[in-house]
Amino acid sequence: MAVTEPEDQMSSAPTDAPSDPATPDPSSIALGGSPPSAAAIAADGQAAATLAAIAEAEAVAHEAVLETAPGQGSAAVDPATAKLALRDLSVYYGPKRAVRDVNLDIPPNAVTAFIGPSGCGKSTILRCFNRMNDLIATARVDGVVELDGENINARDVQAVDVRTRIGLVFQRPNPFPMTIYENVAYGPRRHGVKDRARLDEIVERCLHDAALWDEVKDEYRKKSGLALSGGQQQRLCIARTLATEPEVVLMDEPCSALDPIATLKVEELIADLRQTYTIVIVTHNMQQASRVSDRTAFFTMGDDRAGYLVEYGPTSSIFTNPNERLTEDYVSGRFG
Repeated sequence: MAVTEPEDQMSSAPTDAPSDPATPDPSSIALGGSPPSAAAIAADGQAAATLAAIAEAEAVAHEAVLETAPGQGSAAVDPATAKLALRDLSVYYGPKRAVRDVNLDIPPNAVTAFIGPSGCGKSTILRCFNRMNDLIATARVDGVVELDGENINARDVQAVDVRTRIGLVFQRPNPFPMTIYENVAYGPRRHGVKDRARLDEIVERCLHDAALWDEVKDEYRKKSGLALSGGQQQRLCIARTLATEPEVVLMDEPCSALDPIATLKVEELIADLRQTYTIVIVTHNMQQASRVSDRTAFFTMGDDRAGYLVEYGPTSSIFTNPNERLTEDYVSGRFG
């Protein structure tokens, strides 16, 4: 936008400033002075061509960056390639409907963030992906939840098999009261891995993947998981989740109980894990959602107090150019 200076500032500006010999003085033309030379016109044309070339190169580079981020380059996810999908999902707790009519496709090897005010059903929806709501006696799930196109609520699908493929990291760190080694080895042992060398390999690999190995490698066989700091405990829980080799990792506000330094380490870990896993994270931290996710889904509550999906798309669009006024109000801090 052009800025107009006050008249007193304009009148006090020096008139004897040196000018570029290749650039004509606009005032001389306006007052009937000499027209610009052919050399000046040619120089201006060359500069304009250079600027156009730079702009085109930047646009191409921007498109290349979008193509490298799964799920970030387009507003819609192809249902045929979605890792997870929700079809007309509604969730009830007794007679109360907590979530209504959610349709969502989540791409593979990307980070998808769920944002929205408290009570809008973000964690309820997250638990649908690995059937944790099965453990709540009053819960009822209507609609379809798909993993690689398969309905995980079908009668012939076992919840334990779903939870092997879809791991969950809870809001607060919950290491078991055992050594760091045994925490990570617990899942593989439950799934029948008995060979000590194999367990050693799994534990070391998962501690590496969780960015915890360098901090515990000298004492992980003896030190209790409960003796770690809060941030280390959360990364231990992530390592324990990875030990069963899931395809999807769900994270329910994984940094809400951590300090900024520990939060940064977990966010860096999420960025690394997206290369191998599909990650879905619930967060109340708008800055965190914008930093770590490729796509963002915004939920809120209707007049009936049931949560519903307002808008879903690339994170950059949700935070800078949302389609819905509700989304804009929330991400800008006007409510929530």
